[in-house]
Amino acid sequence: MLNRRVLARAYFTHDRLVKHQIDSYNRFLDEGLQRVIDEQKRFELDIPNTYVKFGRAWVGKPIVKEADGIRRLLLPAEARLRNLTYAAPIYVETQVVDEGRELEWEIVEIGMLPVMVKSKICNLHPKNIDEAIESFRKVEKIPDDYEKKLCMAGEDPLDPGGYFIINGTERALVTLEDLAPNKILLEKEEKYGEEFEVAKCFSQKAGYRALVVVERTRGNILEVTFPQLPKPIQFVVLMRALGVESDREIVGMVSENPEIMKFMLENLEVAEVETREEAIDYIGRRVAPGQSRDYRIQRANQVLDQHFLPHLGTEPEARRAKAFFLARMAEMVFELHLGFRREDDKDHYANKRLKLAGDLIEEIFRVALLRLIKDAKYQLERAKARGRPMKMTTAVRSDVLTDRIMHPMATGNWVGGRTGVSQLIDRHNYMSLLSHLRRVVSPLSRSQPHFEARDLHPTQWGRLCPNETPEGPNCGLVKNFAQYAEVSVGCDEDEVKGILFDLGVEPIRGG
Repeated sequence: MLNRRVLARAYFTHDRLVKHQIDSYNRFLDEGLQRVIDEQKRFELDIPNTYVKFGRAWVGKPIVKEADGIRRLLLPAEARLRNLTYAAPIYVETQVVDEGRELEWEIVEIGMLPVMVKSKICNLHPKNIDEAIESFRKVEKIPDDYEKKLCMAGEDPLDPGGYFIINGTERALVTLEDLAPNKILLEKEEKYGEEFEVAKCFSQKAGYRALVVVERTRGNILEVTFPQLPKPIQFVVLMRALGVESDREIVGMVSENPEIMKFMLENLEVAEVETREEAIDYIGRRVAPGQSRDYRIQRANQVLDQHFLPHLGTEPEARRAKAFFLARMAEMVFELHLGFRREDDKDHYANKRLKLAGDLIEEIFRVALLRLIKDAKYQLERAKARGRPMKMTTAVRSDVLTDRIMHPMATGNWVGGRTGVSQLIDRHNYMSLLSHLRRVVSPLSRSQPHFEARDLHPTQWGRLCPNETPEGPNCGLVKNFAQYAEVSVGCDEDEVKGILFDLGVEPIRGG
């Protein structure tokens, strides 16, 4: 007979219980931090041919800066007792190019990053703990047993970690559940007593999220909505603006099904433009009314590249790929209308993605870095105007970035207007601590019924606990991981694309 107790004991080790949080934070340190730095790559100054380049970024070990200027390693126990923030310095390689002349590379400390307890850079990590104990207290011999080392560092060996220490208080970043980005979801909506089919896609790139909607209206006419457009525009107009001009090509791109082709011909008959130039001017009149023709066209091109399906690319070469994606959305709308496919279930867990601690930290780091760049740009321009040397080490005020990261961590008020993301952990007992670190929260409003979202869904089997949810307004919206649940991690898209292209798949490029 299977002895389940042996299995449970082997599985539920201390590092296993909050493994998803620690892994997510470690992934941010390995990939997310550098990814955000690479998004900026360089920033221009308001001086001709002058800019700053970014290179490699990394995080040091958690330290404390004493009043006398000494910097030394910090242990979580000391941070709790002295009401300190358990944080480590972030270093970035930078190079200033002054009017075409490259100055030497500098390593700049841009700010402090809150450190997750028991993560790979934490001073309690098995690789770092010996050095931390030696700097913290005079000891003749450090024991070999890791649990004894934790006791010497003032920690409970059973404490799982996975939380942050901000101004002496222990705070957890609660896992957020959201709809999967860059995925087409179909649904039916009722308007004016009629039922219409809608395809939605949350296109997400580098922290920017654009909702693109393709909707069937009266007379089977398709209309498209996306950010920066004041009113919906016809599907055919947008296809022509993306460079698909001929009627045959538009219909062929959508579908070869005769019934869907009939619907597409109806759309082509009522099209308001015939050429690409007319389509771009039409969009320009919508997004920049009353402006000069050149500005309208420039603005229309900018809106198409930056705000329409940004996950496929923000350069003009990505327009053909965007046209194929849009055609796929149109085909799915008509297939739903004709009964070839069913509505997508928003509550199905395949259509959900989790934002863990690492993803949430990446969001605030991106916003904080933009603020730091703005400040450094001002400081460098001022130094140039006064004839001083342009050095990033003097231009960067590290507290600008630190404050922008620490404030959301301390209050829970995240970017994008979300509240309660960072919470004071529940230390009522050991079970409540584990429960808090394994919590999953839905972004839906607490005050509305949302019966389907609160219901137990068959796909939550083995992933979420069916019993542990609060009573009252949060019922079904605040959930917890099941005991044996594992959180999988998406792989790098570029790697997958590389393999597909090696196998002979042709990339869709061209404006």
